Amino acid sequence: MRYYLLQPNDLTPTEEVDCRKVIELEEEILQAKFWKTPIAVHKGELFVMDGHHRLAVAKRIQLRILPAMLLDYYGVRVEAWRPGEVVTPEIIFAMARSGRKFPAKTTKHVFDPQFPECKIPLSDLGYDPGNGS
Repeated sequence: MRYYLLQPNDLTPTEEVDCRKVIELEEEILQAKFWKTPIAVHKGELFVMDGHHRLAVAKRIQLRILPAMLLDYYGVRVEAWRPGEVVTPEIIFAMARSGRKFPAKTTKHVFDPQFPECKIPLSDLGYDPGNGS
């Protein structure tokens, strides 16, 4: 599997994020000075499958590009985090196309095989520490 470099604003998030988690993750990423995990994206319409918090960080620190895995929703197992909820690719597509988002941690995607880590310097992704982030 390989990742592609995409513009953050081209990706469509499908879930809300926990702002505290975003701030914690931003601190981790800035301290590491590297982007280590690609975001999982549906290759057809660039809906975010996994990595909503990372996408929020990328936007906060104004990255120009970020690594993303282009996957097919029908090749990934989708589950709901909460018992009794049902989540399918069709439900996710409808929500994303409507412009609405699921609450944070609604969908759980199971990837097989696990996608690769990457280690890209933030500067290579357009991070500028002087931009006020």
